[in-house]
Amino acid sequence: MIKIGSPLPAHEFTILTDEGKTTATSDQLFQGKKVVLFAVPGAFTPTCSNSHLPGFVGEADRFKAKGVDAICCLSVNDAFVMRAWQQDQQADAITMLADGAGTFTRALGLAKDTGEFGGLRAQRFALVAENGVVTALNVEAPGKFEVSSAETMLALL
Repeated sequence: MIKIGSPLPAHEFTILTDEGKTTATSDQLFQGKKVVLFAVPGAFTPTCSNSHLPGFVGEADRFKAKGVDAICCLSVNDAFVMRAWQQDQQADAITMLADGAGTFTRALGLAKDTGEFGGLRAQRFALVAENGVVTALNVEAPGKFEVSSAETMLALL
């Protein structure tokens, strides 16, 4: 599992916006910036849609005030699902990172296999990265939502 002091792995993400489909590398997203990255097991799932993502949407201005350049949400879903979820949640302040094959999530060492329920998914976690290096990392225990919330991450900044 990735640790504090580790660089984020290289990856190319597909991102959908109002302007269309683009790609962004890890370097483009994280180098020279302070970024909060949180991961959810799946878009449109109850805890993710009712608590996790809305917390970051609601606190986006407070993160910016604390020097955060971007807030990114990662899920092992495709870019179309992530865009639909972003629109449904009115989460334009959040950069949605689709990790359809789970490549980035596995490189972080934070993948989990949910079997027939959903297959490969991300563990629920949140981290702070400065200039592409992890400076804070909170990984949830299975089935929990306690240490990766927006409020908890704000307190770390």
